[in-house]
Amino acid sequence: MNSLKATIDHKKYSVKFESPQHIGIPLNFNGSQPNHFGAPQASAEALRGEGFIGSTKLGGSCNVARIGLVPHCNGTHTECVGHISREGQAIHQCLEDSLIPASLISVTPQLGKNTSDRYLPNKEDSDSLISLESIERTLSGVSQSFFEAIIVRTLPNWISKREAVYGDKLQPPFFSLDAMEYLKKCRVKHLLVDFPSIDKMYDEGKLGNHHCFWELDEVGNSLPKTESKTITEMIYVPDDILDGQYLLNLQIPAFMSDAAPSRPILYPLEEES
Repeated sequence: MNSLKATIDHKKYSVKFESPQHIGIPLNFNGSQPNHFGAPQASAEALRGEGFIGSTKLGGSCNVARIGLVPHCNGTHTECVGHISREGQAIHQCLEDSLIPASLISVTPQLGKNTSDRYLPNKEDSDSLISLESIERTLSGVSQSFFEAIIVRTLPNWISKREAVYGDKLQPPFFSLDAMEYLKKCRVKHLLVDFPSIDKMYDEGKLGNHHCFWELDEVGNSLPKTESKTITEMIYVPDDILDGQYLLNLQIPAFMSDAAPSRPILYPLEEES
């Protein structure tokens, strides 16, 4: 395949399609898998019917599996405004972009007691917060042409994120409200993170950061201009993928639901002289 040329903000780039960088977590139905909020594990079992079993290992003629999962809690997934709105938009209808200018950044969360940032309804000293200061500083040298998608890798970048079970004993980081307001101000359209929710796990169901990102009021009334914005959670970005600018291909199945499992792929860019 010949290399694709792209022009972004009057600069010309070669797109390295031969070097795709996968940042979705493969969902292993028969092994360890990431999990959030105490949801059942994703599962797959052979379809059974009269005179038929969908497993070649059990004597069937072919493999036909029945799959069960909770997209928001079982691995890498992409969600749309339908997650919290009253209108019930579907991710298949909201995700319109195919190749998206994107920036990968790495940030270190701070303890709640070490930042003056806000969170609703509460912030505790032990919370792990992605602060306004860390986001603002990390994005300070990034071209706004690559703000369309922001991919956040948290440090330290434990490989155990690929199978982490988040709950009472393992609380994930989340954004402060100040940081989320800044991302909204930057007109970020697609936000990708390596933790299970941009909001605190137990926040009385407020989901303040989700409402801020999609510009919804407290009862979930949405504005049309936010319908094409997406949030992708529980990615994993290996250390050998460097911070910088990419083209993002965010792949999802054609689900008529507010969220679906996803397969985000980054394509490196090389600026042409």
